[in-house]
Amino acid sequence: MKIREARLDDEDSIWEIFKSVIKTGDTYVFDPKTKKESLSKLWFASYMQTYVLEENDKILGTYIIKPNQIDLGSHIANCSYMVHPNAQGKGVGKMLCEHSLELAKKVGYKAIQFNIVVSTNTPAIRLWKKYGFEIIGTIPKGFKHSSLGYVDAYIMFREL
Repeated sequence: MKIREARLDDEDSIWEIFKSVIKTGDTYVFDPKTKKESLSKLWFASYMQTYVLEENDKILGTYIIKPNQIDLGSHIANCSYMVHPNAQGKGVGKMLCEHSLELAKKVGYKAIQFNIVVSTNTPAIRLWKKYGFEIIGTIPKGFKHSSLGYVDAYIMFREL
């Protein structure tokens, strides 16, 4: 498996992952009815870098890294990760996280912050904690879960 910067010709593969992940409405803020045309602003905007993890020319996961805020808050990174449902349990999320930590440090970020980690997404919370992220805040009923209704969301943070 290797991680590389995404190219425009990766869009269809990334869209396949993106739509598979958001369709459940239980882990991401993106509307499950999001159209492919929105991917360019959600995953390929000019202010973010997009990466993919591939194995045998098949993209299994993707992540973005961007400044969490503009200007005086831009020293903190924000990342979002997605793994194809068929590739879960193969260490793809771990590899994406490790890569993002190394990259963030290399390009000068001082920390990474996740603004909304759904409290019911225990696999993600467990992974982020394993990599040194801490819950620094709770947004009461901050996420509209597709089957559970309003659930808490966490802000998670890690200095680099």
